[in-house]
Amino acid sequence: MTITQVAQTIDAQILCNEQLQGLEVSSACGSDLMSDVMAFVKEQVLLLTGLINVQVIRTANLMDIGAICFVRGKQPTEEMISMAKELGIILLSTKLPLFPACGKLYSSGLTGYGVREI
Repeated sequence: MTITQVAQTIDAQILCNEQLQGLEVSSACGSDLMSDVMAFVKEQVLLLTGLINVQVIRTANLMDIGAICFVRGKQPTEEMISMAKELGIILLSTKLPLFPACGKLYSSGLTGYGVREI
């Protein structure tokens, strides 16, 4: 699924690095705990989160996550947008809560297979 398709599925706005919206993601991870993201993400995924701070961008960079979608209408700070632009990470925002956003993406074929089993 491309980032364009993700945005259409969950009615998300692409906030930066629009030129990369053709990026393909094959799985997604929904979490507000960046320690869980670091422990369980095993391949490039779309990260959905309600957490708004620069640690989200740093974690995405560390884990080779190409796109982050903020849920519940949350908007990243200018510092986060600047950092994401520099690192080539796409930022999106949807008004949906985390669970419905993940559910819509799963129903559209995006899986959780990019996350390690417990």
